[in-house]
Amino acid sequence: MSFKIAIIGAGSVGFTKKLFTDILCVPEFRDVEFALTDLSERNLQMIKSILDRVVEFNRLPTKVTATTDRRAALEGARYIISCVRVGGLEAYADDIRIPLKYGIDQCVGDTICAGGILYGQRNIPVILDFCKDILEVAEPGAKFLNYANPMAMNTWAAIEYGRVDTVGLCHGVQHGADQIAEVLGAKSRTDLDYVCSGINHQTWFIDLRLNGRKIGKDELVAAFEAHPVYSQQEKLRIDVLKRFGVYSTESNGHLSEYLPWYRKRPDEITRWIDMSDWIHGETGGYLRYSTETRNWFETEFPQFLESAARPIDPAKRSNEHASHILEALETNRVYRGHFNVKNNGIITNLPQDAIVESPGFVDRFGINMASGITLPEACAATCISSINVQRMSVHAAISGDIDLLKLAVLHDPLVGAVSTPEEVWQMVDEMVVAQARWLPQYADAVPAAKERLSKSRIKTREWAGAARRDVRSIEELRAEKTALKQAV
Repeated sequence: MSFKIAIIGAGSVGFTKKLFTDILCVPEFRDVEFALTDLSERNLQMIKSILDRVVEFNRLPTKVTATTDRRAALEGARYIISCVRVGGLEAYADDIRIPLKYGIDQCVGDTICAGGILYGQRNIPVILDFCKDILEVAEPGAKFLNYANPMAMNTWAAIEYGRVDTVGLCHGVQHGADQIAEVLGAKSRTDLDYVCSGINHQTWFIDLRLNGRKIGKDELVAAFEAHPVYSQQEKLRIDVLKRFGVYSTESNGHLSEYLPWYRKRPDEITRWIDMSDWIHGETGGYLRYSTETRNWFETEFPQFLESAARPIDPAKRSNEHASHILEALETNRVYRGHFNVKNNGIITNLPQDAIVESPGFVDRFGINMASGITLPEACAATCISSINVQRMSVHAAISGDIDLLKLAVLHDPLVGAVSTPEEVWQMVDEMVVAQARWLPQYADAVPAAKERLSKSRIKTREWAGAARRDVRSIEELRAEKTALKQAV
């Protein structure tokens, strides 16, 4: 088979390499063309060097091109994969730093909450530019696979306003299922059958079966509490399981910032998180991790390049959905996964215009979603709170209505648990002014926001958060990796 796959934001080096090698695990895809595009010429050339090394070592006919001209990369593409982070780490740092001044402590800040909403404002205009190019120059009927966060907002905008065939992809469901399989003592992840449904980063394992035997709440709670690692790392998640009766896909840190109960006071934050790794609730944890990963790659690039000269092993193909979806569409080998699409009857007790994440099957006829799923009422209520924020955020990003943006932030569960309306109004002004270069739709609102900030008397504080860690140096990272190798 010969067709073209464009990857936007291909400078996300580790993730791009994973998608690339996954796709090349499919024997029929040896002749495909990968067109990489990114704003950074330097990053493009680094990732192209790595992928070229993979192709050369494995003696494949696969073609890899790289260009900062997005339309050229998209021209004739059948599949477009987005991994973009608009504003990069510079804007992301403000997503964490500015809300902290108003007492809002985020672990990740890329889905909802103050950081995730502003992230969406930066991304959505760019997503719509992608969609315009896809409609104009890509292969007719091209499919857009969005991996970028905020997943629901980006996918919502691409479907409703971009009018492109879009599916949002995440790996939270797979990671949660792996945990459940481990605590239940499954010999293989295939022993566990499950139905997981909800919205991205708030999906719920509403049906669990181990080798055909249904697993109930009490058994699952006991299994997690008995696990020597997860019992400490997932304290908040286990508490939600006890109260809601079902397990959430998202990590301790992610889940904590979508709810109004666990991160609203510093002493509560430290009670529910675990500092063994960033993902379990550390303040700004993903920002620190992303910064360290970037610094490590830039310093250790020769090592990454050398490690690319290895055989592609289909047995090590990851559980990221993209390669499996392409395989099913092109070869008709059926694939079952969990995908982000417009609701339209998939989940009966969530709004029909929402982007939901739920089970589906893929074959040559497309992505076919299972419909008629009803969530437990508490799960639906929690999802609806986020959906209302997502809807307002998308509409604000499209219209450039700063008042609607403030209302979206005000209705965010964690923001509402921490901040007053006056504080929210000032915080949004401050974030829009700080990120103005990435927010063209708010250009007319920036001067008035600056004027309001110059007259404001609302007090803020310089606060690192309840559980902040410093970015580690390359030397510290190297020492840690050496110690881990020696321990093994």
